[in-house]
Formats: sequence, structure tokens, C-alpha cells
Amino acid sequence: MQRNDQFAASRPSNDETIVAISTPPGRGGIGIVRLSGPRSLPIALGLVRLRHPLVHAHARFAEVLDPERPHESERIDEALVTWFAAPNSYTGEDLVEIAAHGSPIVLDLLVRQSLLRGARLGEPGEFTQRAFLSGRIDLTQAEAVRDLIDAQTLYQARLAAQQMGGALSRRIHPIKLRLVEMIATLEAGIDFAEDDVDVISNPELLARISEAEQALATIAATFAQGRIVHSGLTLAIVGRPNAGKSSLFNRIAERERAIVTASPGTTRDLVTERVSIGGIPVELVDTAGLREARDEAESIGIQKTREAFSEADIVLLVLDATQERNAEETDLLAAISSRPALVALNKSDLVPEKTIPAELSSLTVVSTSALTGAGIDELRKQVLAKAGATGEPQSGLLTNLRQHQTVAAAVQALSVAASAVANRTPHEMLLIDLYQALRQLDALTGETTPDDILNLIFSTFCIGK
Repeated sequence: MQRNDQFAASRPSNDETIVAISTPPGRGGIGIVRLSGPRSLPIALGLVRLRHPLVHAHARFAEVLDPERPHESERIDEALVTWFAAPNSYTGEDLVEIAAHGSPIVLDLLVRQSLLRGARLGEPGEFTQRAFLSGRIDLTQAEAVRDLIDAQTLYQARLAAQQMGGALSRRIHPIKLRLVEMIATLEAGIDFAEDDVDVISNPELLARISEAEQALATIAATFAQGRIVHSGLTLAIVGRPNAGKSSLFNRIAERERAIVTASPGTTRDLVTERVSIGGIPVELVDTAGLREARDEAESIGIQKTREAFSEADIVLLVLDATQERNAEETDLLAAISSRPALVALNKSDLVPEKTIPAELSSLTVVSTSALTGAGIDELRKQVLAKAGATGEPQSGLLTNLRQHQTVAAAVQALSVAASAVANRTPHEMLLIDLYQALRQLDALTGETTPDDILNLIFSTFCIGK
């Protein structure tokens, strides 16, 4: 994969060698200093004394030299040094990793000595940026590197690993090929217009555009799931006082996070806890019970409940199975009918019959008992179902807003192109819309992404990656 020449002119020169600590700040068993660029190997050789010559992709034992005692050749640490020869490295350049003990003093010493020998400090994400600019990875894969580092659950890590392997790029590539074929065919038709050769008929052209548009629309629709897998979701637990909201909150969180008493109205403020449900990060929000407020504090708590209800990705309405519905619950049932929501029919252990009331038949209802734990596993499954995150992560999801906006823009361009064909617009004008769709797909993977967007993306990486 080749990068547009505009990047070479606008990005820092890869003739420079960069250095950075690639492990988190602080003390640890191991700390890694990474160098990338044409002088990586000679700089590294000036920092250590090797027992055996370096060989590509093989770790070698070395002693880290004390720069203040060069004549005595005294060591200050021991390390493993690994050299990756260009282009077979993470960055596509010569790359050296020095794995010493995780002493901040030693790691800082290695960095400072590298700077004295001609390296410069790497910027956030610059190692991955160099991998992108050298064609080792495309932009969706580079974003997946960041996602993997930020992953909080195994489910998220699996999705990031798929994206790093090019899952999204593989879904986009055949659509791009079809677009290029259409453009080439239309360009040929224009070139041979004087020969009165009809290269492609309008019905066939419309069918090809519609096929590409539908394929991209399917990919665009994956953003709903991809966003949730990537960023997690918020689950607001609402209901009347003493319905068991806080008890269910504690059951789902698997610890006594919210205060539970027999007195109604114990919860006055929002209580939050971040948990993993089936690998999806979920922020649980326990809220104040909805009723006519008894004092100012409860009134503020109820107002916050309504705000949490409005902002949540999924609402869990807790109903007391031993009580008749009141006015607030009736209003809540009407409000959740048009949004992702679940109903927990709590205290089911106190009700002999487990039948679902008729007024709840159109909703997703789970009979639960916060006291015994009955129904909690099923409740978790239903949360995942509402989030669309059951089973293994779908391959090639859109996981961030940039990706979604880019694909949506391509869909829009193809929609305009289809209208142009229907209106018998000249092919010269139609090509403008097709080229616009192609540019959007190029921007998705990075071939034509503006430089300021690249700066924004890679600046969110940690230093050393």
C-alpha cells in the first residue's frame, strides 16, 4: 500500500531516529526503551555491551553501560536487546527495543544517552504513525492499535484484534474495486463518445451503484454495535421507592455498592458503578425512587433520576411484583416503550405465580429476586441483547465516529449518483459523485486523509506506541 505524496511533505522526516519509553511510567520488573529510524542500531550499540552480535528478531543479552565511567566500562544494568531490520519491523524502519529492569532512572538514562547520540524524543503515537506512513498498516488498523491498548474487557480486545488484522479494510476493499471499475468504465465511455459506443447502460449502472450503496449502508449500520463495544453503555435503574432498585444494582455489580434499607427513599443521589457484562463495559446508575418528593433533597434526587433516564443507553425499570402499578410506573411504562429498555419484575420469590401481567406483554420482562439472585443471569443476557452484543464480535465493525461519518458520506455520495443516473445526468457530472464516494473510502483507510486529521488521531496515542 502506498501513501499519498502529500504526507511525505507534511509529516516529520523519517530520516530522523526517534526514541521513547514504551512501558507505563513508574517502577516495574521490566521497562522497554524503543528506537526507530536509520540510526537505531548504531545508537543502541553505543548504549550497551553485547555478548553476541545482534540478529534480526532475536533477543540478545547485553549490559547497559554507565556513561559516567566510560573508561572502566562498568555496567549499570542488564538488558535484552532485540533488533528488527527494515522493512520487517513494527514501523517498517530499523527498530531496536532495549528491555532493561523497570527502574525509571535506568530508562531515563537510556533515553538521554540516545538523545546525545542523535535521536529525538518520539511524539505520542509516532511509532504507529510511521507504521502507517510506511504502508505497514492502514488507518483503521492504526486506530485498532489504540483500541487494543484502551481495551477494558476481553470482548473489546477481540474486536480490536480483528480490526488490527484488517477486518474492516477487507469489507471495504471489494466495494472500492467495484467503484473503481465503474469509474474506469464511465471514463472509457467518455473517451470513446465520438465513436457512439455505449459502454454501460443506465439500468446496469444504476444496479451497480445501488449494490455498492447497500453494501456500505450495511457497514454503516454496524456503528450502533461498534460504538457500544468500543465505548460501553449506560444502564439507568429506575422505579418507585423500595421496589428493590438498589438491591438489584448490588446484585449486578456483585458487591454492596448502594445502601439498602427497608425504608423507602434511601437513595437520594445517583450511585454509579462500572462493570463488565459479557465483555461490554456497562455503567450502572442507581437512581432515587420516583414519587412525590418529601423534601428538597429528595426533589433534587428525583430530578437527577429523570435526567439519568433521558441520557441512558438502556433503561431498567424495576417493578415490585407484590404491588399494583401506580401512576409514576404507568407513565414510565409508556415512556420506555419507544426506547431500549427492560423490565425487572422484582421480588418474584414472594409471588406464587410467575406469569407476566398483560400490560407488560409488549416489553422485555425478566422475573428477578434481588434477595435470592434468581433471574440476575437472565437479566444480564437481556442487557447484552438490547445492546446487540451477543456472541462473538461481528467482523469489520465501525468503532468510532470518524469511521461512521466517512462511510455515511460515501453512502450519501452514491445516493446522489443514483439519482443522477435516474435523471439521465451526463456521465461527466455523474463521475463527480462517484469520485466523491471513492475519496471517502480512501479517507477511511488513510490513502487521502487530510494531515490535520492524522495529527488528531495519532496524538491520542500514548508515547512509545
